[in-house]
Amino acid sequence: MSERKNLDFDSIHSGLDSTVGRFRLAPNGIGWKGSDETTKIIAANEIRKFTWLRVARGHELRITLKDGSVSKFDGFKKEELEELSHAVKSMYKQQLESKELSLRGWNWGKTEFQGPNLIFNVGNKEMFELPLSQAIGANKPGKNEVAVNFVDPGQKPADGINPKLTDELMDITFYIPGTVPKEENVDGNTDEDDGEELNADAVFYENVKSKLELGQLTSENIVQFQEVLCLTPRGRYNIDMFQDFLRLRGKSYDYKIMYSSIIKLFLLLKPDEVHVMFVIGLDPPLRQGQTKYPFLVFQFVRDEEIDVDLNLDEETLKEKYDGKLQKTYDAPTYEIVSTVFRALTGRKVTVPSNFRSHHGALGIKSSMKANEGYLYPLEKCFLFIPKPPTFIPHSEIGVVTFSRVSASSGGSSRTFDMKFSMKTGHDYQFSSINREEYANLEEFIKSKKIKMKNELNEETSVTYAELGDDSDEDMDSSRKRRRKEEVPSYRDDEDGDEESPDEDFAPGSDSDVAEEFDSNASASDDDDAMSDED
Repeated sequence: MSERKNLDFDSIHSGLDSTVGRFRLAPNGIGWKGSDETTKIIAANEIRKFTWLRVARGHELRITLKDGSVSKFDGFKKEELEELSHAVKSMYKQQLESKELSLRGWNWGKTEFQGPNLIFNVGNKEMFELPLSQAIGANKPGKNEVAVNFVDPGQKPADGINPKLTDELMDITFYIPGTVPKEENVDGNTDEDDGEELNADAVFYENVKSKLELGQLTSENIVQFQEVLCLTPRGRYNIDMFQDFLRLRGKSYDYKIMYSSIIKLFLLLKPDEVHVMFVIGLDPPLRQGQTKYPFLVFQFVRDEEIDVDLNLDEETLKEKYDGKLQKTYDAPTYEIVSTVFRALTGRKVTVPSNFRSHHGALGIKSSMKANEGYLYPLEKCFLFIPKPPTFIPHSEIGVVTFSRVSASSGGSSRTFDMKFSMKTGHDYQFSSINREEYANLEEFIKSKKIKMKNELNEETSVTYAELGDDSDEDMDSSRKRRRKEEVPSYRDDEDGDEESPDEDFAPGSDSDVAEEFDSNASASDDDDAMSDED
C-alpha cells in the first residue's frame, strides 16, 4: 500500500480564533494556515491522541499532545469523519476517538481540571469546557458560590466586531455545597488532624485561582506590592504588576486588570497628613457581583517606606520605559507605587495644586448622604473619596448651590451644604462642611468660572426679644431687606474654557506640592495632563 498523501480541509478555525484557514494532515505533522497568514504546526511525534466531537461550529478535531496541551480545530462537516479517521489511522497509526457530549441540559454535575481547562461533566459525559487561561478573574459572591469572569460587560468590543451580533460568555457562577477531605501532604502522610475536611467551594476556588496564575506566568511579574489596604472596595490585596496588566489578589476576590482599562490616577494627601490615598479610575469598572467599582481607592501610611527590586533588566528599563523606572527603589511606599503605575500604564498621576482648606489641607471633610469622606477641589474636577468615589468634572457642572451659609441663620449651625447640579440633570449633594471652608470654596469656584447660587435658610428662628417695639417704618425696612436677601444671588462669570492641568506627580523635582507629600513633585508642562478627564 502506497504512503498516504496530504489531506486538506478548508474553512477550519483554530481554537476560538474567528479567522478561518486551511487545515492539512501530512505524514510528518499537522498544519493550519489562516487567511491572515498566521500558521500553526504540530509535529507528528508530539501527538498523543485524536478526538472527534460535536461543537457549536460544526465538528471539532481535538489533538492532545504528549506534554498535556490540547489543540482544537473547528468547522469540520459530519460527513468528513470517515475520511479524517482513515487519514489519522494510515498516517499516525492512531484511532480517531468519537466523544459523546451530554445534551440533557442539566445544571448539576461534577467538575474536573485538565491542564488550563475546566471540564463540567453530567452523567460521566462532558457538557462544556471552560478555558481558564482566558478568564480575567474569580471571586466568591456568596456562600458556597464561586464566580469565574471572562469578559467585563463594559469592555469595548474588538475592532470589526458588532457586539449585537456576537454571543460571548461573560461570567459563570458555580454553586458548590458540602465539604471534601483535606488532601494528603506531599510525602503521602495526612495532616495531624485526622478526618479534617475543607469547604468544597474554597477548594474549588483555590484550584481556579491556580489555573489563572498559570495562565499569567507567560508574562513575568515585574514587582509585587503585598497586603495593600484598599478602602473601596474594602479589603487587603496583593498587587502583582506585569507588563500589560496587573493582578489584584485578595482573600475572596481575584482580578486581572488590563492597563488599557486604567484611565485616571490620583495621589491625594489625607487632611490628617498621616495617610496618602492613591486612586485608580477604571473603564470598564471592576465588578464584585452586581456592584461596579469605577474607582479603586488605596491607602498608604505617609511615612512607611519599602525597598524593592524590579524584575527588569537595564536594557528594558532604558529602551521600553525610557528611563521612567529604576532598577531599585528605597522610598515611601506610595511614591514607589504611583511611580510604577505611571510608567506601566502611561497615565499621568494627578495631585492637587493651588486649593487649600481653612486649615491648610488639600481636601475638606464632608458627607455624601450617610457616607463621610473628603472632597478634593482639583484643577479640572472635584473628587470625593473614599466611598462612594465620585468624580465631578468642572466642564459638566451647571451650577453650584450653597445652603445654610447666611448670617441670617442666626449662627445656630456650624456647617453648610453644597449641591452640584450637573448639565446632565444629575445632582450631587454634600453636607456637614465646616462653615470656615466657605470662603475658600467660593473663591476656588469663582476662579474656575463656575456659576454659583446662594440659598438662605428658610427655617430661621426668631426670638420674642428680636420683635421689640420697632416703628412701622423700621419694620417695613426690615421686611424689604429680608425679601432682598431671600432672592438667590447668581454669580455667572465669563466662560473659561482654558484651564491649567493638574500638577503631575514626578519624584525627583522641586515644587510647593512636595511639602504636602513629603516627596518631590513638579508641575507638568504638558497641557494634556488631564485630557482623559474631559
